[in-house]
Amino acid sequence: EEAKRHLGIASGNKLVLFFGFIRKYKGLDLLFDAIALLKKQGFFDRHPVRFLIAGEFYEDALPYLQQIERLAISDYLILRQEFIPDSEVKYYLSAADCVIQPYRSATQSGVTPLAYHFNVPMIVTRVGGLPALVPAQVGRIAEPHAESLAEHITAFFNSDASHYREAIQEEKKKYSW
Repeated sequence: EEAKRHLGIASGNKLVLFFGFIRKYKGLDLLFDAIALLKKQGFFDRHPVRFLIAGEFYEDALPYLQQIERLAISDYLILRQEFIPDSEVKYYLSAADCVIQPYRSATQSGVTPLAYHFNVPMIVTRVGGLPALVPAQVGRIAEPHAESLAEHITAFFNSDASHYREAIQEEKKKYSW
C-alpha cells in the first residue's frame, strides 16, 4: 500500500505489472488483446485488477495507444510511459501483485530476477528461457497469445496467490551467491 501511495495509485485494486522498455517482441499488444477478452468475459466485475504498464516506448507508441482506444480498455490501465529510474523500481515491484511478461520471443528477461528479488509471482509466456526460470510453483506459464494470457490471468486471480510467494522464497535461492 505504501508503494501504491508513493506512485499515486489508488489502493483497493490488485496490480499486474508490465515493466521495462516496450518493444514489439515483449508482446504488449497481446496483453492488450487479453485485457479486452477479460473485459468481455466479465473478469473486471469479479476482480478489482488494474494493469500497470511502466516503461519507455522503444518504438512508436501510437499503435499501442490506438489499440487501447479501439479495444476500449483504458479504464483497466495505468500507463507510465517513461524510463523508470533505479531509485523508483522498488515501488513498482512492491506495488505489484503479479508481474506479467507476455513475450512473443525471448532468451531471458531482466524483469524475472527483479520479480524474484521482490517476491512477486509471474505470468510468462512459453518462449525462450522464460519457462525454465519460472516453474509452476512461482507463477503461471501461458502460450504467447491473448486467449492463453487471459486464461492464466483469470486462474491467477481465482487462486490464493500466497503459495506463489512462499515458493519464490525457495526458488530464488538458486540464483543467489
